[in-house]
Amino acid sequence: MKIFVAVLAAVAIEIGMLGGAEARSAKDAQPAHGGTILFVPQDDRPTSYEQSAAAAQKLGYTVLMPPKTMLGGLEAGEPDALWQWAEARVGEADAAVVSTDSLIYGGLVASRKHELSKEELAERVDRIARLKQLNPKMKIYAFGSLMRTPASGPASGGEEPDYYMTYGAQIFRRSGLLDKKDASGLTYGEQQELSSLTDTVPSDVWNDWIGRREKNFVANEQLIDFARKGTLDVFVLGKDDNAPLSATHMESRKLAEAAADVRPAHFQMLAGIDEFSMLLLARAVNDLSHTVPFVNVQYNWGVGGAMVPDYSDETIADSIKSDLLIAGAVAVPDAAKADLVLLVNTPPDGHMGCGNWADNDGTDRYDAASFAQFAQGFVDAGSRVAIADITRTNGSDNALMNALRDRALLFRLYGYAGWNTATNSVGFALGQGMLNVRLPDADVDRLLLDRYLDDWGYQSNVRTQVTEQLSWLQDTNTYLNLGRYEAATQLRVTRLLRQFAAQNLPPMPGVDHLDFYFPWHRMFIGGIVVPEK
Repeated sequence: MKIFVAVLAAVAIEIGMLGGAEARSAKDAQPAHGGTILFVPQDDRPTSYEQSAAAAQKLGYTVLMPPKTMLGGLEAGEPDALWQWAEARVGEADAAVVSTDSLIYGGLVASRKHELSKEELAERVDRIARLKQLNPKMKIYAFGSLMRTPASGPASGGEEPDYYMTYGAQIFRRSGLLDKKDASGLTYGEQQELSSLTDTVPSDVWNDWIGRREKNFVANEQLIDFARKGTLDVFVLGKDDNAPLSATHMESRKLAEAAADVRPAHFQMLAGIDEFSMLLLARAVNDLSHTVPFVNVQYNWGVGGAMVPDYSDETIADSIKSDLLIAGAVAVPDAAKADLVLLVNTPPDGHMGCGNWADNDGTDRYDAASFAQFAQGFVDAGSRVAIADITRTNGSDNALMNALRDRALLFRLYGYAGWNTATNSVGFALGQGMLNVRLPDADVDRLLLDRYLDDWGYQSNVRTQVTEQLSWLQDTNTYLNLGRYEAATQLRVTRLLRQFAAQNLPPMPGVDHLDFYFPWHRMFIGGIVVPEK
């Protein structure tokens, strides 16, 4: 591929990548040396931990990760132990990708439920600056979250304080009205509704929720200042489970104003959170290898990039624009000149479904046949393609996956994601895809296998089937807490997932002996282990 070095150099300097060396495209790039990346994930989920690190490891980079026992899950991790581990290993690293939620609160979920004082939080935030002092030559790529605002108690998945299951919908609506009041004012009817909600939500509940948000806001202000001063080379702040009218949206407006003087190369705030570790690990590899990947982005027909996905307050095109900057990549209009073509499977009418809804039965509701044909055209033309499957949240679109399978395209791709939110899927497919184009085919296939087994096999099929079979249990909400049913459910999911793989995927080493487990002891999240040999 020909590279117009002068143009690329200007772009690379803007995103802080070159450091005096000439940039090259991803197709030409190899690891500059056996680089070492210190990686502190946001929690212990497979997508946050081993799956995010896998592509960089296969490229030959050493990724230093703390023991999972130090990281948070549904409960807080061990921040003190994590700090000791990080400070002991930081001298070995050429770059660091760190979750500020883990280092400050003990994890992503812990950031929503902690009881830390303002003084404790201030001390932990200040400690982040010490990482740079311990290794001044090391670039630090940090990511954290604005506290989310789930639409209701059930939508929170039990990951908020207990009172959210009772008052979640009222808290969400009240925060949305306060957001609108702050931005543009309320109608008379909305003023009356806000007054009613103020009476409905107990003052101690509201004060606890708002008080924790205020502490989170102050911590993020300080982290943005670290990006301003260069203590953090990059800081990415995620608007987790967001909505156009919500506390998260209002706080993001105020933080954007406070960060107006910070260059976008050093600070980004966008919808999402779970995908940031993948994007920043790709950025670290790109910087260490002095590489600027060229990415061409294409959407399904219809609304396309103008779609505002569920759990977001911005268009998917705007999210992807930020993702490219975070990962150190450049958008190009010509697919033939791209290292990676990212195909985004948006619903033509802009309205998303869900992976575990009954209508995800393989019926082509989003014109998957046309999209698969669209993808085949790029693959046959020699493009290296990754697909972000975002017609549905929390799982793949079965119609699309069946079409890709029937066209024998599944393992001709260089990236795929269809898990959790749309922004999660897009960021993961992009970050991993731009690294995968530098890997041997066998390594790419192994990384794709993880996504197909999880996003397609488990989330959109086996999970739905097993959840329906467990629905007769009236004594517990097994979806959020498997309890005494976990061992039997784990065996059943393992068997069904092996059957799914045999029916839908080509024979691959170890798949017939895969094991399944529940990292958080609930149906929503699965862990899949495929023996290497």
